[in-house]
Amino acid sequence: MKILHIAAHLGGGVGKAHAALCAADGADVQRHYLLLEEPRDRRYATAIEQAGGTIIVAPDPAIARDLVAQTDMLQIEWWNHPRLYECLCRWDLPAARTVIWAHISGLHAPCIPAGLLTAPHRFLFTSACSMEAAAVQALPPKDRTGLGVINSGFGFTTPAPTSPERAGNVAYLGTVDFSKLSPDFFAVVDRAEPDTPVSIWGEVDAGNPVLRRASAMRKPAAVRFAGHTDDPEEVLRQTGIFLYLLQPEHFGTAENALIEAMSLGCAPLVFDNPAERAIVEHGRTGFIEADAPAAAERLKWMLRNPDAVGKIGQAAARSMAKARTATKSAGEFAAIYRDVLSLEKRKTDYNAILGSTPAEWFLSTLEDPGSPKKDAKGPARKGTLAHFAQCFPDDPSFDTLTNKAAGAETLWSAMRQQH
Repeated sequence: MKILHIAAHLGGGVGKAHAALCAADGADVQRHYLLLEEPRDRRYATAIEQAGGTIIVAPDPAIARDLVAQTDMLQIEWWNHPRLYECLCRWDLPAARTVIWAHISGLHAPCIPAGLLTAPHRFLFTSACSMEAAAVQALPPKDRTGLGVINSGFGFTTPAPTSPERAGNVAYLGTVDFSKLSPDFFAVVDRAEPDTPVSIWGEVDAGNPVLRRASAMRKPAAVRFAGHTDDPEEVLRQTGIFLYLLQPEHFGTAENALIEAMSLGCAPLVFDNPAERAIVEHGRTGFIEADAPAAAERLKWMLRNPDAVGKIGQAAARSMAKARTATKSAGEFAAIYRDVLSLEKRKTDYNAILGSTPAEWFLSTLEDPGSPKKDAKGPARKGTLAHFAQCFPDDPSFDTLTNKAAGAETLWSAMRQQH
């Protein structure tokens, strides 16, 4: 079976997932990737090519149409990237057997447009938590039959040995930004008063609000910003407690860092958010707490009970080895492909679902389309209004968008200054 994937790029968790899938595929699956942007980091693209996948970057729309017409299956790697909207809505792609794999949860902004859920032959999430999304719950039962879940987060294969010393090491590894990390992270550490600093692994720019919040702690020395690591496995092998406290409306789904930590025997402590709740089993493979005071008390308990932390970590590793593997997900995809292969190709009108202008595309990601201004300021992070404006500078549709919001002139000026 020839599978053509359309993706904005192969960075981060998406690229890591596909590199693992390509290595786990059976001989009957041939994966080809059409990327809409040049990869900034080619690690996963190179791994895909080494596993037999092929990659074409930023093709002419006519070439893309030919590739879609020739493939057995079109798989769209979905998240709210402006270039993906452009491809689907402006390139006039031909009829195809289509599978969409969503790499955002859809529980909060960025939302998944309701019409997109039923447009392909199969719509797949990366976490069961997405089944709680309002758009999914609003579907009649017959329209949910094409929905499914295939995990995209895979652990390491060899757990690290436990020890009392390791059990006392506390770390966070992931996005160091309040779009993901909870501001309560620092209150939890302050209350728990660990004997050694909590390590925070991940890139963080000067001026990031995370740094300001950390400096306002009662004991700022209780955290250590360790920066980026090229070897997260080694960091996690030395970690006993994985303090993965995320804000309640974060954008994650598969939570690769959490799965990787658990696969190596780290005992996780998380907040009671849907994505984390779908991975951690409270009291058996980790701990789920409702708020900062409860999490602080749990962290104190974990630091006092290294033997229990070690056993929790071992259970976490066994759970990930059973349920979160590339081999399992590759097999599930193969079954989906065989099923869809028997269906007729069909053409999808993505303009009717997503809109026909960049402004409409951006609005389709919001929970409240009437309030776009909260995303206009700051850097052009993925999927923000600034990101859409950066990809489509001077597009007149943004004038209409900003005129709908209070303070339109100020908003548009802020956007312009980012280019």
